Amino acid sequence: MSLGQQVANNLPFLRRYARALTGSQSTGDAFVRATLEAALADEDLRASLDGGRIPLYRAFNKVWSSAYLDPDATQSGGGEHEAGAQSRLGAITPLNRQALLLTTLEDFSAAQAGMIMDLETSEIEALVAEAISEIDREQATSVLIIEDEPLISMQLEDLVNSIGHEVCGTAATRTQAREAVEEKMPGLVLADIQLADGSSGLDAVDDILAISKVPVIFITAYPERLLTGDRPEPTYLVTKPFQEQSVRAAISQALFFKSSRPLD
Repeated sequence: MSLGQQVANNLPFLRRYARALTGSQSTGDAFVRATLEAALADEDLRASLDGGRIPLYRAFNKVWSSAYLDPDATQSGGGEHEAGAQSRLGAITPLNRQALLLTTLEDFSAAQAGMIMDLETSEIEALVAEAISEIDREQATSVLIIEDEPLISMQLEDLVNSIGHEVCGTAATRTQAREAVEEKMPGLVLADIQLADGSSGLDAVDDILAISKVPVIFITAYPERLLTGDRPEPTYLVTKPFQEQSVRAAISQALFFKSSRPLD
């Protein structure tokens, strides 16, 4: 397989990681583009990518770390949400969130995450524990679950409740989602893409976002279909079948950046 094909195959998942890490599609995609541009300009870096996901994420990490150390480099002019996200990032050390996302959302082992971040396995494990501790201190919110598979919906309900949030409603169709929002506007939405009556979770979420700027996490078996970079796309995306830690980490990031937004 050519280097270009290797990178292309892994690019959708790097976009997912970058968006979750930054809390923004535009900012995350900008970091991915910067990584590819750096690889084109540096022969050694480009050669290092010939080895699958770990070298690609490692190259991304170098770009991300460099921009974090130089706050001016992160200002992309992407609007209020991006400005709020950068302000929030500037107030903490992001390493713990990065380690958590790598080992949950991206399913790397602690040792692999250590290779990406240039840290020892024990350091990654400590950072993940620190991030989980932060999650446990986060303010609770209400969650709407849009999912047509009853067992998955129940699993998500149990997970949401176990980390201190309240399920304010469940829906298996776009119509049910509309009705649930009329009863109570959630603070967070977990949504499947394909719903029971053939309706779309994307359309159901569009209905909600037309009323309120609530953070949304999509849970789908085909994330690469929504991660082309060609159009407005979800910032938070979890792959089915999911690990509970992956959903937990995505919820944490979504609420983390929600709290960074300026009040309207």
